[in-house]
Amino acid sequence: MPTEKLTIAIGADHAGFNYKEMLKTFLNSHEIKDFGTFGPASVDYPDFAHPVASAVENGGFTFGILICGSANGVAITANKHQQIRAAICWQNEIAALARQHNDANILCLPARFVSEELAKEITHTFLTTTFEGGRHQTRVSKVSC
Repeated sequence: MPTEKLTIAIGADHAGFNYKEMLKTFLNSHEIKDFGTFGPASVDYPDFAHPVASAVENGGFTFGILICGSANGVAITANKHQQIRAAICWQNEIAALARQHNDANILCLPARFVSEELAKEITHTFLTTTFEGGRHQTRVSKVSC
């Protein structure tokens, strides 16, 4: 994990609950705020994606992590926020490119499609990869409406 202590907002729906708990342990050297859900009962993903996105958008947290079954629901919801660039990542290379080229600030993991070990690897890659800026900054600057 990164040597600098990061502030990370994390949230999940019922499909991502177990992965959220596992990642909180994996990231225990960082400051983590858990926005829920707090159990495996069926819940609505926007109830957790919006607070995580708001926390990152308002500058209180360096990164966010959102987990649901496919990652689509949480990504769509988080990306409604103007300063959020939420990326669905299911491979390390995609996580690296999301950071390098898109300056993604929220990692969205599809719990039903990646193993716990791969989720840890993707999270590590996302949190340790830096934005390249340059021509990518020009493009990222054009994203917000």
